[in-house]
Amino acid sequence: MSGIAGIVHFHDQHVDPILIEAMTTAQAHRGPNGMAHWHGAGAALGHCMLHTTTESVCEQQPLANEDGSLLLVMDGRVDNYLELRAHLRSKRAVLRDQSDAELVLKAYQLWGQGCLAHIEGDFAFAVLHTQERQLFCARDPLGNKPFFYYWNGKTLVFASEMQAILALPDTPQVLNKSMLAQWLASQWYSRDETFWQNIQRLMAGHFMQVTAAGPKTEQYWSPDLFAPLSYSSDEQYIEHYLELFTTTVKRLSRSHKPIAAEVSGGLDSSAIFAVAQNLLKHDTLLAPGLEGYTLNFTGVPDADETYYSRAVGAHWGRTITEVAPASPELAWYRNAAAKNKDFPGVPNGVMALNLMQQAIDRDARVLLNGVGGDEWLGGGRNYYSEELASGRLLDVTRLLRRDMASEGPLSGLWYLLRGGVAPALPAPVKELLRGMRDRGQGGIDSQIWLNPQLRQLLHEQEKRYQPKAGAKYRWPGQRSELRLLNDAYIAHAREANEKLAASFGLELRLPFYTPAMVQFSFSVPKRLLFAEGVNKYAHRQAMQGLLPETVLRRQTKAEFSGTYQHYLDDLEPLLIRDIPARRPWVNAKTVRQIYDNYGEGQYAGLGEFMLWVLLGCDMLCPEE
Repeated sequence: MSGIAGIVHFHDQHVDPILIEAMTTAQAHRGPNGMAHWHGAGAALGHCMLHTTTESVCEQQPLANEDGSLLLVMDGRVDNYLELRAHLRSKRAVLRDQSDAELVLKAYQLWGQGCLAHIEGDFAFAVLHTQERQLFCARDPLGNKPFFYYWNGKTLVFASEMQAILALPDTPQVLNKSMLAQWLASQWYSRDETFWQNIQRLMAGHFMQVTAAGPKTEQYWSPDLFAPLSYSSDEQYIEHYLELFTTTVKRLSRSHKPIAAEVSGGLDSSAIFAVAQNLLKHDTLLAPGLEGYTLNFTGVPDADETYYSRAVGAHWGRTITEVAPASPELAWYRNAAAKNKDFPGVPNGVMALNLMQQAIDRDARVLLNGVGGDEWLGGGRNYYSEELASGRLLDVTRLLRRDMASEGPLSGLWYLLRGGVAPALPAPVKELLRGMRDRGQGGIDSQIWLNPQLRQLLHEQEKRYQPKAGAKYRWPGQRSELRLLNDAYIAHAREANEKLAASFGLELRLPFYTPAMVQFSFSVPKRLLFAEGVNKYAHRQAMQGLLPETVLRRQTKAEFSGTYQHYLDDLEPLLIRDIPARRPWVNAKTVRQIYDNYGEGQYAGLGEFMLWVLLGCDMLCPEE
């Protein structure tokens, strides 16, 4: 984890060095191992360094090629560094050092934008052509590293964090009410916008080329929808998954210091720790040590997972360090909003503050996290849809018999109808059925409290980001998988987690959010993800022997709404009277209704979140 910044004028000839220094200072927490700058004709680059690997200790950025025609700044890591180094040498590239930055620069020098097909890892980088004054920027396929930019028609400014761009005196700080509407309605559509007009995100899996004509972005990665895995037995699929997962954890463990792993006691984070511990046991972990950490919610039954995390520790003869969850004062959130120029975070994310501090205090610089397991390891009865779409009627019959035997005849037929027939219905019919279901279930209309202007902006965003018609899929369920991959809130939430870890000088690494793991989810037969009445079937089978049975059999999840209630119970005057009085965004009567009923019935979960979003947006946004 590091931080990058840049200013490139495409018409003017001078950049005041103070400006690029202001940008790196604004994100100095990303560079505890030093900051460096480069200034040239009409451009300046800055880099904030955090050493996380042996190779990074001697790395120098901004990094120039031999004749100075190219300059690189990168926040990132190359996980296939051995293979890429060998490939570059086979092409007669001269590598001057062992750093990942040198590999990326030489790959770009050799292949141009095609270098992205050769680089595996988390990265956000920019390459400046100093003579032509052109810029090439790229973000990793899953967006694990952040990249923000601002274009005013003459100048491109980029950075790892928004406050670095807003630190420049010529960057306007104008609220983007479209993004405000999405947050207040809990309906996210945009992955490229921010809370500030004209400050954009480079989206995951995209690159950007910038000339005097302006920036142009293009997607370079998405999963292959027509690349199924083909094995003759379930056991072979599970062996494939175990090998893939082990390789992924190993590659992401590369560090010159002991790595930290969150071990919540859930299946996903526990599996990461178990595989890493097994690698350490066999002396193949790419780090000198491993420590596990968990949050201790003793006394809060719905949130307490220590029974499971202790079982994981006992299984491996290790102690999982238990840390009290953080509940900082509201002033912490206000300061975060003011400093980061972004939404200040949510209590069930910020609760990890103490855990991150413990990891840093014990000399870790890398934190492994289980985010993504629910998205890419789980499934449902939609395996019927896949088998029907492929014309495998014998397999449909076999699966139906299996479900009828384990769940009963009526349940088996219902699963076939819901998971196989319903997805193939025409879109208007599915929309009608979905509306009938939603009306029957009740719930909050999360748009109801928006003023007419914000509601209109939200509807415009909904139209703008409608899925393109005519797309081809291997089976109907891939529409849902792609929506999950491109889910705007998930992207924002992961970005917030990365920023929180970065504030401690930690690099967050997500083994389940790698292209190989995501491609596995798109390619594996869905009957392997949900079988014998349990979700994440293949994952559970692969973890046999690596995790205790109490965790392998676990199907419950912790519930952290209490982290919101800790604050909300004392915020009635602020939420009911003060904020609605000065913010014309929402209807005060509806705020009152949600506040009086949050945590109960149809308001449980979403009600708390909506109230917190109102509070966070008030902290972030300037007075109107």
